[in-house]
Amino acid sequence: MIHRPTVLTLALAAVLPAFAQQASTDEKKDKTQLETVVITAERRVENIRDVPNAVAKISGEKLDVLASGGQDVRFLSGRVPSLNIESSYGRAFPRFYIRGYGNTDFRLNASQPVSLVYDDVIQENPILKGFPVFDVSNVEVIAGPQGTLFGRNTPAGVVKFESVRPSHKKDGYVSVSAGSQGMLNLEAAANLPLEGDWAARLSGQVQRRKDWVTNTFANAVTPKTEGYTDIGLRAQVLYEPHKQFSALFNLHHRDLDGSPRLFRANIMKPGTSDLVDDFDINKASFDGVNEQTIKQTGGSARLKWALPGLNVYSITGYESIKPFSRGDIDGGYGADFARPMGPGFIPFPVETSDGISGHRQLSQEVRLESSAAGPMRWQAGVYLFDEKFRVESIDYNAFTHQPNTTSRTEQTNKAQAVFGALNYDVSSSFKLRGGLRYTQDKKDLSTTGPVDTSAGTSAHTDDSKWNWDASATYALDKGVNLYTRYATGFRASSIQPASAFAPQSQAKPEDVKSFEVGLKGDFWNRKARLSASLFRYEVTNQQLTAVGGGANANRLINASKTNGSGFELNLDLLPTPDLLITAGVSLNNTKFNDPNLKVDACGSGCTLVDPILVPANPAQFKFAPTVGINGNPLPQAPKWTVNMTARWSFPLDNGDEIYVYTDWAYRSKINFFLYEAKEYTGKALTEGGLRVGYLWNDGKYEVAGYVRNLTNQIRATGGIDFNNLTGFVNEPRSYGVAFKAQF
Repeated sequence: MIHRPTVLTLALAAVLPAFAQQASTDEKKDKTQLETVVITAERRVENIRDVPNAVAKISGEKLDVLASGGQDVRFLSGRVPSLNIESSYGRAFPRFYIRGYGNTDFRLNASQPVSLVYDDVIQENPILKGFPVFDVSNVEVIAGPQGTLFGRNTPAGVVKFESVRPSHKKDGYVSVSAGSQGMLNLEAAANLPLEGDWAARLSGQVQRRKDWVTNTFANAVTPKTEGYTDIGLRAQVLYEPHKQFSALFNLHHRDLDGSPRLFRANIMKPGTSDLVDDFDINKASFDGVNEQTIKQTGGSARLKWALPGLNVYSITGYESIKPFSRGDIDGGYGADFARPMGPGFIPFPVETSDGISGHRQLSQEVRLESSAAGPMRWQAGVYLFDEKFRVESIDYNAFTHQPNTTSRTEQTNKAQAVFGALNYDVSSSFKLRGGLRYTQDKKDLSTTGPVDTSAGTSAHTDDSKWNWDASATYALDKGVNLYTRYATGFRASSIQPASAFAPQSQAKPEDVKSFEVGLKGDFWNRKARLSASLFRYEVTNQQLTAVGGGANANRLINASKTNGSGFELNLDLLPTPDLLITAGVSLNNTKFNDPNLKVDACGSGCTLVDPILVPANPAQFKFAPTVGINGNPLPQAPKWTVNMTARWSFPLDNGDEIYVYTDWAYRSKINFFLYEAKEYTGKALTEGGLRVGYLWNDGKYEVAGYVRNLTNQIRATGGIDFNNLTGFVNEPRSYGVAFKAQF
């Protein structure tokens, strides 16, 4: 892989500080109490304690620490209860799971039951969800269903990012870090010195890592891999002539040149979930081409009119993305019919690529919000969505690396919705909320090329659905609330295009019903904050992707019922002004409840766990056993997650500060696929980090050293099951130093 020159890196470092000037001293915070946490989970600014829904927020220093080392959005995985994020594409295409509920589909037209919202604009295509995290004020993780205020494709929840807004303060920051594996990261932002009613903010990030995995295959076309140069830019302009009107414009861009996820052949020890004894994370041996690029450009206009007793919001969004990812899917070299081969047994070689062209996403929302005083408040609005793109899939000759076959799929998706929500204060201690939304969603798909045509090559879906929610909050006292919530949500139909290995398939809409009760409160004179919830949900016709198997098929199916239940707990604790502790834990019990649900099992000699063999389905099951999966847990759904952070501050006599910050995340074992196999069961994973820093000049300057994955625990986090015991692993330990200056 060829890294781009870092002219932009140098330009950002030089230009942004020049625009920034010394900021005025902010009001000193009360260090003896926890800060009040405000969120926008229900499209209003509210104290997190008053929102009758499980919500977690990450912001400030905690967000900076977790992102140390140049990681992509997956650094959030496990950092709040019930959140898991994984990817088989590397820094592209993250897949989100909340309360065990997600989607393992890796196709570029896949939909997800967890929606990602960036600056009030829904990022629908899965590649859009990987936009770099920089100059972000906060991240909110909102448990689903969220079918009323956020719409379709949110039955599992929403992950919501909010960028730092422009202001008239003449301030900014520059952050530079360097570390192991050739990592070099630069992040900078500044409010530009505009006059009058205008304000602007420019921010950017460059993340770079050298290729650190050596390919030991002789005469490899990709001698090294796992490096990247990932550039993100954002420009915002705020026009606010008076209190009755404001307009916030946002332009953003991403340019990634890197490596796809590195698949490694036969790294699973047969009959176990362990890696093979001679596994070396710094080496691989494969004969294919590994490369990945992404170009993304988008913008939005957020307008607000403050009328008497009424606020009017207009949110217009545009996104366009062009990804290309090519990789050695079998993870090795040669084949049984073209020796030498390895590592281990390679039944047949596979080298493929997928890319998107002609993509554009348009969205428009108009929302009305009451602002008059009184016991009743309401919201109402309309939402429009229009997306189109073309996917090009290429199969290459694994020995000459020239294209063999090319298939092209075009998809359009149009949706529209009307929605409303009502809040009513029955008394100062008892409050009710409810919402209703009607959505219509249409998709059209067509495929051309040498594909299986037995189920056709085109499809049309047309779904419509009413969703609603109702909740109640009761204040035990001014600092502690009890709440209960019932909500519904849905995910629109999905279409899987035909391929050379499998016919076109389709999954009908899935619906979810969820019940939740919880407690939120501040205790110990606001030195402790606790939120706890119990939940249960049932999904009807959950859309599942039966991936791989002996036929190398990838097809959509529906499970008639899926059940999930558990609890979540978040705790913030400030025992002394110089020690802050946060902790979270969740229990998620998930299972399929469908006696007729069956899939093609692994085609690579894996060891099935208590297999229930059933009569084979038609042709797609001709290479591997068919197994029933009724009662199995959902894939990528850990039963337990635990997270904690602790920050110790050591103030110095001159006003400077030394601090120690540690963070840890644990998840229990997971299934990679719908069936259970010993080799494709991810072992429990614990990852920790440590940061030691020095702050001076009233915290405006900081230097720190950090370590990520402190114990260097390496686990398989996913697999490829059609060929051999191929998998991929988590990131190894990394370390570095960082400097940050605020102006």
